[in-house]
Amino acid sequence: MNTSETLNKAIAIILSSGGIDSTTAMAMAKQDGYRLFSLSFDYGQRHRHELAAAQRVATHLGAERHQIVNLDLAGIGGSALTDNLEVPKDRELRQMTEEIPITYVPARNTIFLSIALAWAEVLGADRIVIGVNAVDYSGYPDCRPEYIAAFQALADLATKTGVQDRRSIRIHTPLIHMTKAQIIQTGAALGVDYGLTHSCYDPSEEGLACGRCDSCQLRRKGFEEAGVSDPTRYRRVPS
Repeated sequence: MNTSETLNKAIAIILSSGGIDSTTAMAMAKQDGYRLFSLSFDYGQRHRHELAAAQRVATHLGAERHQIVNLDLAGIGGSALTDNLEVPKDRELRQMTEEIPITYVPARNTIFLSIALAWAEVLGADRIVIGVNAVDYSGYPDCRPEYIAAFQALADLATKTGVQDRRSIRIHTPLIHMTKAQIIQTGAALGVDYGLTHSCYDPSEEGLACGRCDSCQLRRKGFEEAGVSDPTRYRRVPS
């Protein structure tokens, strides 16, 4: 594809955590013919393995740029991912979905989407892609369809693009009604290398997954139900 053909393609900003969901969403945007701009956040999280994974994924899927924005959400705290709080381990699926867990980072998706919205205006992007999921998610309120609809309304009201240009920057959630197994099957069909991704909330210094946190359990369950080999490197083999 020549340069002029590339420039004529629509732009999608992908919120990328380096995990299964955002990686699959990015692969789907690529399949749809979008120019990919990957956006990640160094927000004071417990580890940087997810940022390294996001960079690997951006390279793997051919993103034109991988932008990392620095935020200090650790200064606010309130989450096991940004504060000196213990990450829950070995919880049953029922426990994961009956209450908002301590791994919830206050208003994280709202903060991330707001910054993505600003970048979308600068780039003239048509859509912001976020891999939220309302089926196998761990009780997070900012992964629900109602939340995305509310943020879409805000985006249309709060931007020059929406008010003056009368053009909507779409908040696109291609995975929101899919199970983790369906997400993995979709990505596998698109050639995604899930060995590049990272999901664990509490990995070792070397980046080995704990196998016991909510995210590890949902990831492992997804691969099992999808019938796809799990490429995750664990500290110990999960029972």
